[in-house]
Amino acid sequence: MVAVWLRRAVLSLSLLALAVGATAQAASHRDHAVFIEVRGAINSATQRYVSRAFAEAERGGARLVIVRLDTPGGLLDATRAIVEVLLSSPIPSVVYVAPSGAQAASAGTFIAAAANFAVMAPGTNIGAATPVSGGGGELPPTLANKATNDAAALMRAIAQERGRNAEKLDATVRQALSFSATEAVSLGVVDFVANDLQDMLDRLDGKSASTRAGVVVLSTRDLEVRSLDVGALERFLGFLAHPNVAYLLLALGGLGLVIELINPGLIVPGVVGAILLLLAFLGFGNLPVNWAGVGFILLAMVLFVLEVHVGGFGALGVGAIVSFLVGSFLLFFHLGGASPTAQAVRVSLWVVGSTAGAMTGLGGLLLWTLVRSRSVTVASGGSSVRLVGALGYAVTDIAPRGEVQVESERWSAVSSGGIPIPAGERVRVVAVDGLTLHVARTDSLGAGDAEARRTESHHSGHR
Repeated sequence: MVAVWLRRAVLSLSLLALAVGATAQAASHRDHAVFIEVRGAINSATQRYVSRAFAEAERGGARLVIVRLDTPGGLLDATRAIVEVLLSSPIPSVVYVAPSGAQAASAGTFIAAAANFAVMAPGTNIGAATPVSGGGGELPPTLANKATNDAAALMRAIAQERGRNAEKLDATVRQALSFSATEAVSLGVVDFVANDLQDMLDRLDGKSASTRAGVVVLSTRDLEVRSLDVGALERFLGFLAHPNVAYLLLALGGLGLVIELINPGLIVPGVVGAILLLLAFLGFGNLPVNWAGVGFILLAMVLFVLEVHVGGFGALGVGAIVSFLVGSFLLFFHLGGASPTAQAVRVSLWVVGSTAGAMTGLGGLLLWTLVRSRSVTVASGGSSVRLVGALGYAVTDIAPRGEVQVESERWSAVSSGGIPIPAGERVRVVAVDGLTLHVARTDSLGAGDAEARRTESHHSGHR
């Protein structure tokens, strides 16, 4: 009896599972539209998100892809890639500039024009696609002419493909014209104005769209809308692509490497610094970065390391601060070669000022601590004598100046008698002069420690 009930239970569960599976499969094939929302600057993370949406729509048999758009512009490469996806998709697309107050400026104009249907909410605007530099300023005349002609040609090609007003869209590039929603409809730049998503779907019902797969007649009144959220990777890449974030990652990563170079063996600052620098470069890949600015910031880090090793806060330290500030302001500044679809990209002055102040303060504190710790070592006669005669090795060539490693610390050093000492050679300290050690090769100290003590006494008398 138990066996009979067990078989019936298994059979019932199997039938239930089949029914649920069939229902889920039917639901997955139900007519639906894929909905995505693009906000903010257009970059490679945005392009990845849009491409994924169209790929999933094609795999899932979606009838329509809806892109709700609100953007001030973005990178040309990413914009071109999105335009290519829109023009080559076998699934009809609609770009809906919404909500009220949104814009499809610069790169957004190209994207909206490339969709099968361009729709705007009341109180939105489109246009202003004139080429600008990465920093938002005007280009030099020759470069501006080349960039403008290229962008205008792309816009006309899109307009002709989608049957839009090529003359007015060309004017958004050449004359930086911008249109309100009602103006754009009356001029043939977009198709119509819709109050909300449902209003848009009702008005799209029965319209024809030319796709790569042929002409498609839309049936959208009862169309299910399924949202596709931004993925974790796309969200992370978008976060890194913020200019303030990328700048801070570069500064903090460089600081980590500086700390590691000043105090070899700490490991953690070096590892963290290297990771932050790689993340900064990943963010820069989505931004119109000026690599000369990156070079100045990295040069500042090198100068600071050199300043620590030669002792004192002098010309190299001042040069490090100046180089850091120059690099901060040049980071997103371009004199040419800009994206025709880019909005102004720059680091906040508050972020630059705060970071520069913090870096200078931390660097000064680090340098003061290092100098103080070394000064304590050589302050008393007993400690000074302890260093004299200590063994170490040349970290760099000493000809006649360089660096040595003595008692687990790196010191600036001068070769006794001006005799060059190759890197890696064993040395002995013969005198201490402030934060500089006078050293000689161990095989050149035939006179013994007595001469070393006399040399130390001589230098001590002049301090």
